[in-house]
Amino acid sequence: MKLPEMFGENVFNDSVQKETLPSDVYKALRATIEAGKQLDVSIAGTVASAMKKWAVSKGATHYTHWFQPLTGLTAEKHDSFIEPEGDKVIMRLTGKSLIVGESDASSFPSGGSRATHMARGYTAWDPTSPAFVKEGTLYIPTVFVSYTGETLDKKAPLLRSMTAMDKQAKRILKLFGKECKKVFTTVGPEQEYFLISEEEYFKRKDLQLTGRTLFGAPVTRGQELEDQYFGVIKPKVAEFMRDLDNELWSFGVLSKTKHNEVAPAQHEMAPIFSTANTAVDGNMLTMELMKKVARRHGLVCLLHEKPFKGINGSGKHNNWSVNTDTGFNLLNPGEQPETNTLFKLVLTAVIKAVDDYQGILRASVASAGNDHRLGADEAPPAIISVYLGDQLGALVDSIVKGGNYVGGKKTQSSIGVPESPIFPKDATDRNRTSPFAFTGNKFEFRMLGSQANVADANICLNTIVADAFEQFADELEGAKDFEKAANSLIKRELKAHYRIIFNLDGYGPEWEPEAMKRGLLNNKNTADAVPVCYEDKNVEVYVRQGVYTREEAIARADIRLENYIKIINIEALTMIEMAKRDIIPSVSDFVAELCSNAAAKQAVFADLPMDTERELVYKLSALNDRASAAVSKLENDLKTVDKSDVRGGSQAMAHVIVPDMEEVRRIVDEMETLTSADYWPYPTYFDILYGVK
Repeated sequence: MKLPEMFGENVFNDSVQKETLPSDVYKALRATIEAGKQLDVSIAGTVASAMKKWAVSKGATHYTHWFQPLTGLTAEKHDSFIEPEGDKVIMRLTGKSLIVGESDASSFPSGGSRATHMARGYTAWDPTSPAFVKEGTLYIPTVFVSYTGETLDKKAPLLRSMTAMDKQAKRILKLFGKECKKVFTTVGPEQEYFLISEEEYFKRKDLQLTGRTLFGAPVTRGQELEDQYFGVIKPKVAEFMRDLDNELWSFGVLSKTKHNEVAPAQHEMAPIFSTANTAVDGNMLTMELMKKVARRHGLVCLLHEKPFKGINGSGKHNNWSVNTDTGFNLLNPGEQPETNTLFKLVLTAVIKAVDDYQGILRASVASAGNDHRLGADEAPPAIISVYLGDQLGALVDSIVKGGNYVGGKKTQSSIGVPESPIFPKDATDRNRTSPFAFTGNKFEFRMLGSQANVADANICLNTIVADAFEQFADELEGAKDFEKAANSLIKRELKAHYRIIFNLDGYGPEWEPEAMKRGLLNNKNTADAVPVCYEDKNVEVYVRQGVYTREEAIARADIRLENYIKIINIEALTMIEMAKRDIIPSVSDFVAELCSNAAAKQAVFADLPMDTERELVYKLSALNDRASAAVSKLENDLKTVDKSDVRGGSQAMAHVIVPDMEEVRRIVDEMETLTSADYWPYPTYFDILYGVK
């Protein structure tokens, strides 16, 4: 089957809806999807019947309400289509079953926003994200709420944030005489990942339990030759990528780009952007399929942000923009941005939002895994800043500081060889060290971790920018001289938030002290980043825009810290077990063999000094004793942490347990370099990173 025919073949998409639904039902459903109109419940039965018939033709026997609980993963409960009819059964999906489902909510995180003993939860159909058939089941994207109405998922707040953006952006557009039915944000989440041999994976307890290696001496050849990046793709990996693309395309995921990334065994997939809602669903499906397809090829896909120490970790660049149903991009500067007041106003709103709410934007990407990555040379620093590039940077400078603006223009470029084509050179370069960079007609938020649900960051972005739009609209709607008032507002706000703009090297040693002078936050770990979410200002922006209630906002901060505590606890316990049961005994056995060999040699050659054996035995014995002591300290410190206190417990984990773990690892990794490979109990970095041919 050709690609155009197979694309979206498993999705109940627009073309299928148009073909299978009566005209009036189809129009009513599309009005909900495209214009944000209230769902007409009376059409649910007809839609459900058509959806079931289509799904059954695809081999489906069950349906599930597919939702995104606060675990950061997806969840599903499968029910068959069968309904009894006498002594036989028929296949049926009712309108009620399509619209609402019931799930036990008691075992999902709630952050205390609902009582644990209250079990009932509801899943409600999200018609804006298309249903699909996978492995014999019809998947119906839904939101998830408690019996008393609290949102217990990431989809509902995302939809609310998109509604807030739609409402406030329309007010801005109306000021400029631009009308549209809907404003929506688009997202293109690039996805980095590692592929390793399944055989090696199952020999590593840490990879299985935590997703990363808790021990591992550096490999002698890592990424220093820079030959992996965009390099020739290995045959086995190419087969995986081919199968993954086919799977993604069949589910309507716009997989566009695939290539090797910087680190050995690291790769990337990048999709074409789509509306934030479908992009989030698509990325969650992408991560699931990456893992499943990898196993078919004898591989394991690692989505942890830092599975291997000493080489690049994996992120997920979030390309974010604001568009209308008429095809207008609010972040398109046009040929003359200096005269484009609408663009300047939108740009100013984004800059203001990022500066005002840098704390919660940083917290939206905080996780135990991402803590290992942010600030390293493969990722932006933990300091939020905005990169505008030469062209927009000069424009903002001219507004803030005065003076004439000389815009950069696209020029033609060539390598100076007659046979080489002439190619256009953009007005602005890209800055890979910036956490929030303007890249033409969108912003690229580069701080997201590779295993994150991208809903979190986009909920935050949509909310804070919508809030800035609301403030601007409130001020400008009554202005007598609109153009003058708009330019005055732009100048005032750019001056007020100029500190957040940084167009230089985010890795440079001068940036951190400079950021401190500017008053920018530098929360390097989750335990320090998340507490800002409890501040009234940061809670109220969500409440004001109707995205979270106060209780929901605080609950999500509690859940993020609770998850952090749990992850560090699992890692620490795994490290203790590996060290005590496998590594320390193995090193002792090797030391014993060295002593035995030295004694045997001494018996035969009494005059030999045995300095090499003695030195190695002494060094390894001392290291093994230190490892044992470090493990005991970790074990004892872990017992003192109050894991039920999310704020105090997370601080203890970050500032006591994590340093303890780093010390255990430092000693053990040194022992690995001195111990015979025959005795070392786990595959080495070389075995893992170079195990796929």
